[in-house]
Amino acid sequence: MPELRNKKVGIIACSGEELPEGLVSRLVALRVLHDLQPGKTVTLCLPLFLAGGVGDRAFAKLYPTIAIDGCEKRCAFRATEKYSNKPAGSVVISEINAKRDEGRILGLRNLNSSGEVLVKVISQDIARSVNSLLVEQGDDSGQPEENKSELTGEVENAVGTCSCGSQIPVMILDINGQKKEMVALPIIFENFAMANRVSDGEIANDLLEQARV
Repeated sequence: MPELRNKKVGIIACSGEELPEGLVSRLVALRVLHDLQPGKTVTLCLPLFLAGGVGDRAFAKLYPTIAIDGCEKRCAFRATEKYSNKPAGSVVISEINAKRDEGRILGLRNLNSSGEVLVKVISQDIARSVNSLLVEQGDDSGQPEENKSELTGEVENAVGTCSCGSQIPVMILDINGQKKEMVALPIIFENFAMANRVSDGEIANDLLEQARV
């Protein structure tokens, strides 16, 4: 994974609705996103991710991501690993619940008390993991800075967004009168502006590798 200065942590949760564990995974993701780690986390949409969502896949390629799965199928983990990178963290609700003595969790729309307790406990654990990941990456603020690209004229800045709330910077290039949207290019340029390279060949190889996304 490229070393980037401005960090956030992605949360990708199980979308299964046939098991209470699926509901737990989604409620955990929302609690971390909105209550425990606002500004430091974004949620990635698993259905969009599986369907080829460029922004979501780019985010998981460039930033640490925690997969929250309801059962042993681990759909969120496997999809992230296949299409982007191996997740930096992984949680399987059914495995955690099996080790606890809080009673069976019930509810596909509204959880019983056992399920609510599980949401609280796992949310707090993931929130601590988010802090650890940000510290490991040299950024414990999670707050993105404004894009400082020196490119002007034919370049416009934009942000690729998902209805779930995830964001990845994009750059719109005007090439011979045709606009091309380049996902994650501002991040890659910023990374190269900060890095010390010993040769043009090293710069070219690293740029191609990072732009592969």
